[in-house]
Amino acid sequence: MTTLAQVLLVSVLAVPALGAAVVALLPARHDRGARIVATLFAAVTFVLTVLLVVPDADYGLSAYTGGPPALVPWIDVSASWVPSLGVDFHLGVDGISYPLVVLTGLLTLLCCAYTVAKVPDGGRGRTLAALLLVLEVGILGTFLALDLVLFFIFFEVVLLPMYAVIAGWGGPDRRRAARKFVLYTLFGSLLLLLGVFTVVIAAGTGDLLALTGGTGLSRTVQYTAFALFAVAFAVKAPLWPLHTWLPDAHTEAPTVGSVILAGVLLKMGTYGLIRVGVGVAPLGAAWAAPVLGVLAVAAILVGSLVCLRQTELKRLIAYSSVGHMGFVLLGIATLTATGLQAALVGNVAHGVITGLLFFLAGAIKDRAHTGALADLGGLRETAPRLAGLLAFASIASLGLPGLAGFWGEAFAVVAATERGGPLWITLAVLAAIGGALTAAYFLRLLRRVTHGPASPAVAGFAGITRPEWLAWSPLVLLALAIGLVPALVLAATADPVAALTGALP
Repeated sequence: MTTLAQVLLVSVLAVPALGAAVVALLPARHDRGARIVATLFAAVTFVLTVLLVVPDADYGLSAYTGGPPALVPWIDVSASWVPSLGVDFHLGVDGISYPLVVLTGLLTLLCCAYTVAKVPDGGRGRTLAALLLVLEVGILGTFLALDLVLFFIFFEVVLLPMYAVIAGWGGPDRRRAARKFVLYTLFGSLLLLLGVFTVVIAAGTGDLLALTGGTGLSRTVQYTAFALFAVAFAVKAPLWPLHTWLPDAHTEAPTVGSVILAGVLLKMGTYGLIRVGVGVAPLGAAWAAPVLGVLAVAAILVGSLVCLRQTELKRLIAYSSVGHMGFVLLGIATLTATGLQAALVGNVAHGVITGLLFFLAGAIKDRAHTGALADLGGLRETAPRLAGLLAFASIASLGLPGLAGFWGEAFAVVAATERGGPLWITLAVLAAIGGALTAAYFLRLLRRVTHGPASPAVAGFAGITRPEWLAWSPLVLLALAIGLVPALVLAATADPVAALTGALP
């Protein structure tokens, strides 16, 4: 019997898909009206994502009380899709996926609303808004899929829409950046497909709930599958050294493209590493953990050092993501409950803070017509509110206690220390040094951009508009709320994280 909660779960995907179709079919002369319609569909989707936490008679938070820890979704929808191949249309939401689902709904809503007021050069606004809704379907589907084949399909849905957003509305070098994004992503997709079929053929099922803990998979299969999954998700995250597509894509993408890319699309990689990599192949995760830890710390240090030498605003924020994703990977690599929870809260915090940073960087670049740090000095003299928001987002990103960026990075280091041993203690120390370098490059950014006499590029800056306040305010509030009450993200993760770590050797 279908419950209201199951209808709600399916609607989370159906509403933005319907919205994209409606917006695409509206006449071209109603371009602004189409963008408003897209925003309304995005608003309904966001409300639906929030309501997923509401339990009903059969599902809900109570699913986590009593009994042994297990990956039991709050809401679960399963229907036979391709019976001959054993592929099901299986969706579900739990404490691991729910925060990212809500974040996706929120950022898509904010980006669609942003397009109502401003459409970047390159094409019609209604097409951009429709593409944002298609992206939302793919990202939400990835977070909700509980079948490996379905997970792969949703994982790939985002490829062409994001290519179109970058290539259609991006900067002067947008086509090269879009091609680079596609080539890297296709490489990762091929490895992911090989990993999916390795698991499905060996286990005879793609059900992620049944596969949790490596059920039915030999040690060799788990080693092989995890190696394929790890590289595939490393490309999407992206994790060093497979990150080189990211700065180009961020620099050339329009503001809303950068926000979606950094805010939630990158999280598909780290989420997949937790849900699929650690969940399906725990023996492979334990085997590869030291290598992942070393690569994570390398990403933290390399990203920070590059940012210290960076001279372009959006590229600096893009490279900062490499370092922040390094902390997320370090948390995952420890394979401890503390580390996985640090990774989960770090994912959400990075999405909120970096989404805000890219909104601000886009606003500054649109006004100044340049992103060069040398040309943006004295911002606080001409636009003090904009400079203040940039300072807030930068301080949140560097991990100031009381703001969202603190918990993921601090507890990733704590988790490495808890893991113990010379290797992990060394990695914890190096990661802490990387955290200090993060503070250094963000303080350098603020000194270069906000202090000193006003440069000609920032003279006569317009004040923050009402649409900008509406788009940025929720992210400011969330950065504060998560920093003060991290339980907003972690409240329901204890048992699913215990289920993942409990299967580790």
